[in-house]
Formats: sequence, C-alpha cells, structure tokens
Amino acid sequence: MSLIAPLTPALRWRCRRGMLELDLLLERFLERGYAALDATGQAQFERLLGHPDPQLHDWLLGLDPPPATDPALAHVIQAVRDAT
Repeated sequence: MSLIAPLTPALRWRCRRGMLELDLLLERFLERGYAALDATGQAQFERLLGHPDPQLHDWLLGLDPPPATDPALAHVIQAVRDAT
C-alpha cells in the first residue's frame, strides 16, 4: 500500500517557477487537485516539476501535446489543466 505524501513547504517551493503563468497554474493545482491524486499520481506530479519551464508551459497550456510515450505523465498534466 502506498502512502500519500503530505503537501510540504518544499513541494510548494518547487512549484515556484520562473514564469508567472506556471506559478499560478501549479499553485492552483496544489490547492484544488493535488490531494485527489493517489501516491503514484503525486509522484508523477513531482516528476513533472523536474521538466524545464518552457516545456511545462507548453504542456500545461495545451500548446504542445504531452508525451504519448508517457501516459502517466500525460495523466497528471491533464489533472493540472483540469484543476485550473
């Protein structure tokens, strides 16, 4: 059984990006959608945060499709988009 990670100050800090649009999207997701993810989804969200800002921007705003080869990452991208 996987444990769901708590919403930590470190995670909030990782959501602070170099682009205002990303800051707003990611903070809103933390408030509205993060807790609804299971432990695997939360891990995928943290993995998403490891991508560069321009790529996150394009994925989250729908300017570039999520990677078709990574359905778990595509799922969390859609969850972020749905929460905003």
